[in-house]
Amino acid sequence: MNDEVLKDINQFLTFTLGKEIFALDIGTVREVLELTSITKIPRTPVFMRGVINLRGHAVPVVDMRQKMGMSKGEDTVDTCIIIVEIEFDGELTVMGALVDSVREVFEMAPDTIEPAPKMGAAVNAEYIKGMGRQDGQFIIILDINKIFSAEELAMAREMAGEKSDDQEEAA
Repeated sequence: MNDEVLKDINQFLTFTLGKEIFALDIGTVREVLELTSITKIPRTPVFMRGVINLRGHAVPVVDMRQKMGMSKGEDTVDTCIIIVEIEFDGELTVMGALVDSVREVFEMAPDTIEPAPKMGAAVNAEYIKGMGRQDGQFIIILDINKIFSAEELAMAREMAGEKSDDQEEAA
């Protein structure tokens, strides 16, 4: 395969929420962790599970099922936390995405990715980068940078102890 073809192939990490298969661009994924103890933070939205200690840093963890409007699932041996980097205001915010299970990394050429459907998706269409297909199953490709609002990312930074200048001035 020549270099021209290689750069047009996108790699995605696939994971499950319920019976649905989702994918994130591998470029946004830092690592995948087994489920570890999550410290609940009071007065946070229901989808915010809390924070984990990741090598001495507090990392906020979001329950992706609840963020996507699905019912809360039971934690199992397959439950994982995907550590992602989200770009916001030119800064990277590190967050954990709690998912039912991680499947695999797979490659898709851009021409095999279809636009998100205009209706009928269980997930907010703004979150969807496109639809892929693997072994006859649809894969919903999420845009991690669109899933969280500015307020949610600011709250995540605060939970991680990274107060922005605006928050310090307001304090």
